[in-house]
Amino acid sequence: MAGRLLTRGMMAGVAAAFLAFLFARIFGEPQVNLAIAFESAKDLASGELPEPELVSRSVQASFGLLTAAVMYGAAYGGLFATVFAFSYGRIGRFSPRALSALLAAAAFVIFVLVPDLKYPPNPPAVGLPETITLRTETYFGMILLSLCAATAAFMTSRPLIRRLGQWNGILVTIAVFISLIVAAQAGMPDIDEVPTDFPATVLWRFREAALGMQAVLWITLGLLFGPLAARVLQKQVD
Repeated sequence: MAGRLLTRGMMAGVAAAFLAFLFARIFGEPQVNLAIAFESAKDLASGELPEPELVSRSVQASFGLLTAAVMYGAAYGGLFATVFAFSYGRIGRFSPRALSALLAAAAFVIFVLVPDLKYPPNPPAVGLPETITLRTETYFGMILLSLCAATAAFMTSRPLIRRLGQWNGILVTIAVFISLIVAAQAGMPDIDEVPTDFPATVLWRFREAALGMQAVLWITLGLLFGPLAARVLQKQVD
């Protein structure tokens, strides 16, 4: 059963990644092109020669983006199916569809929304080359802190629900998670390297597209994997 769930998870992940690719192609790539044009104009004004392209922009925005999306979609789908198999029947009496949607929503909040609120994604021409290591470390550190906060909130949820009731216990659990996240983000260093003359509209729309791409990925994965998992589990019962 675990193997069949893993296969379904990878299939759902690839399908979700393809939809995310279409979203990024329509909404994200135009902002990337504008950011690259801004960077090129700035380099030209300062007398710097543009760096040679190892891979053309047309390939990056089409086959390159699609290949990357499919690869991480399959990986995310496999991990998602593994977590689903472990969680099913252990964290409540959820149906496969409900559990799949719940796990996808939790993954989006923990691994995308919380880190992006502190360190939002930036297009080309934003960020200093010498701080790449720092920015990478702080971003993944924020993901780790988000996961730890979610784990701590989950561990306190059952005692809270038993003591306060289901509705109040869930609300307090959410409040615990938010409080831990606020404290974690306050303790992490701020990084602001956006050039003062960078177009604000391009920056904002790029970040919207990046967040929207992740939302499409996780919503599709959560909604698509649920029915596939339900069929596998039903066959197991039969």
